[in-house]
Amino acid sequence: MNEKFTQLTGRTDFTVLGIESSCDETAAAVVQGGRRLLANIVASQIEIHRRFGGVVPEIASRNHTLALPGIVDEALKAAGMRLSDIDAVAVTYGAGLIGALLVGVSSAKALSYALDIPLIKVNHIEAHICANYLEHSLEPPFIALVASGGHTSIVRVGGYNDYALLAATADDAIGEAFDKVARLIGLGYPGGASVDRLAAGGRPSIKLTKHKQSFTDGNLSYSGLKTAVVNYVHTAKQRGEDINIPDLCASFTVAAVDPLAEYAVSEAVKAGYGKIVLAGGVAANTYLRARLKELGSAAGLEVYYPSPALCTDNAAMVACRGWYSAYEGRNAADLGLNAVSVLKVGE
Repeated sequence: MNEKFTQLTGRTDFTVLGIESSCDETAAAVVQGGRRLLANIVASQIEIHRRFGGVVPEIASRNHTLALPGIVDEALKAAGMRLSDIDAVAVTYGAGLIGALLVGVSSAKALSYALDIPLIKVNHIEAHICANYLEHSLEPPFIALVASGGHTSIVRVGGYNDYALLAATADDAIGEAFDKVARLIGLGYPGGASVDRLAAGGRPSIKLTKHKQSFTDGNLSYSGLKTAVVNYVHTAKQRGEDINIPDLCASFTVAAVDPLAEYAVSEAVKAGYGKIVLAGGVAANTYLRARLKELGSAAGLEVYYPSPALCTDNAAMVACRGWYSAYEGRNAADLGLNAVSVLKVGE
């Protein structure tokens, strides 16, 4: 292990630069002392990919390459720091789009080498959970529900570096299902926020498959629900019937969220930790936040979730996860670090 990395173990005053490029957000952030967020800069590519109806990997990678140097400079300026003030660099190395990940990993390795500072590898899913540390006086253990476009996971967090996967997506993640339904009914990309907004004005009056049976064996599934929406829309069009879009959005949201929230709360109660944490891009969904709060409170649980800005992909969560890794002498990387497109919690 690098001597400089070892010197960070047990210290509380060191500063980490975080880099995130796993999908279509180019981000850099500076975190000091684990929870003091000094800067968090995110450049979104939504407008670039909107015309294609989804993220185009090659275009995402190219734009990360163009944007990242300026984003790092902007983060340092916002933090009132220079590169020489940074004690370590943390980077998302998986999971995500392989080309996009490689841009961040290559940049972080270059900074580590040039500045002679430790390099810390960060698991993207674990980083989402750590976003909560930046806004709450939260400490492990707890159960975390990670809901995003690429991941739907229920995780036992036994400590700052102790993660165990309890259940995970077997096919479509919940965020992917939201986007596909949005595209089907003409809401464009990204569609999750549009579905959320319309659902607030609709009634969950349309019966859709709740697929609760898929939430009982550690495998989370949304393909059945997505197919149920497709069949409903196609049948209505064939019959010449009007579709009440707000009602369909509300019905889909309830069918997608309720079994997931119930399953997560049951795991939290079973664990006996008394706390449940929500994280990931879909954690910004208003119904999911409210439903988890309702079910969790009824079960005597404390419920935590980050502000919407820290739900989507960002580097603040990466820097925070990296800080706690270095504090306990974990997840040191060298210049041989490579990107990994598929990565589970704890890997």
